[in-house]
Amino acid sequence: MSTLTHPADPAAKVPGVRTRPRPGALLRRGRSLLGVVPFFAFVAVFLAIPTLVVVAGAFTSDDAGFTLDNLTALGDGYVVNAFVRSIVLSAGTALIGAVLGGLLAYALVTAREGGLLRRVVSAACGVLAQFGGVTLAFAFIATLGLSGFVTVFLRDRLGVDIYAGGVWLFELPGLALVYTYFQVPLMVIVFLPALDGVRPQWREAADSLGGSTWQYWRMVGGPLLAPAFLGSTLLLFANAFSAYATAAALVSQGSPIAPLQIRSALTSEVVLGQQNLGKAMALGMVLVVAVVMGLYALLQRRTARWLG
Repeated sequence: MSTLTHPADPAAKVPGVRTRPRPGALLRRGRSLLGVVPFFAFVAVFLAIPTLVVVAGAFTSDDAGFTLDNLTALGDGYVVNAFVRSIVLSAGTALIGAVLGGLLAYALVTAREGGLLRRVVSAACGVLAQFGGVTLAFAFIATLGLSGFVTVFLRDRLGVDIYAGGVWLFELPGLALVYTYFQVPLMVIVFLPALDGVRPQWREAADSLGGSTWQYWRMVGGPLLAPAFLGSTLLLFANAFSAYATAAALVSQGSPIAPLQIRSALTSEVVLGQQNLGKAMALGMVLVVAVVMGLYALLQRRTARWLG
């Protein structure tokens, strides 16, 4: 038996006529959005507004007029060298961290799921990936510095002077070592879910067809994990490229990389009027990171399609 809706019923829907949502529904929807207000406020204050300030300052002259001189100055030799060193440093540490972290993540996947080893290593990687800044620089100085306990032990007990060729810890080689320290655990965190998405049935199917281990990784496992591996490597690159506090605490002489050049331009008392040049360099870093993170998002989408 069918039921008829009274024409005066407010719940009745007339074809082709849109009904307005009730005030109660609007109120409930508004309350549900209150939970994300702090997030959007945080993003606006610490990301959107600083980005707008950087973009506007990059095109502003010292007398508050429009200019392209700041962007033209990015072609100066010392600025180009700083960006090149930053890119080389970030790419090198990202590649080393991706390889070492990928091997460690694979070792964790082969361990018993939920076992003590996997839980301990995963928790340690979660902590070490966030262990950076001044604290990390101090840890390396206390360990491998001129008076660090490892340096003193090697020199006094074994007769090995790790600084016989120069104090490399406070230069680019030292930055590479320190950056690699937090790149490896970060790679484990971001690459482990992709390895967990590889189904054992795929390996069993390859074995049943007579495929070797090399053929499986070359024709099945490798192509499936390649987007995730490349995406994780790009994430590591962006992480190293934007790092500042560790380099600022470790390197006391000169400004070999782009973040330290920006600091010098913003705070230098020797050459005045470089604040907007620093914002132009910051805009260059933002563009590089934006391109890298865009490629990372595309690779993650492809990874999710196959391993999701």
